[in-house]
Amino acid sequence: MSRRAQPPYPPELRERAVRMVAEVAGDYDSPWAAMNAVAEKLGVGTGETVRKWVRQAEIDGGTRPGTTS
Repeated sequence: MSRRAQPPYPPELRERAVRMVAEVAGDYDSPWAAMNAVAEKLGVGTGETVRKWVRQAEIDGGTRPGTTS
């Protein structure tokens, strides 16, 4: 299986998904449920994809340890 040359989702969609998770997190029982709901609303493949975007945004924002993008 080969990787795509470009990300399948535009950066604007990723940023919107991360913002939406933060906005709706209180409406759900868990962060995972919020990520799944946002993925479904935006037509993103899975909640796991959104989870990775949220985690990377946390790393880039300095609230989680890791390598920034």
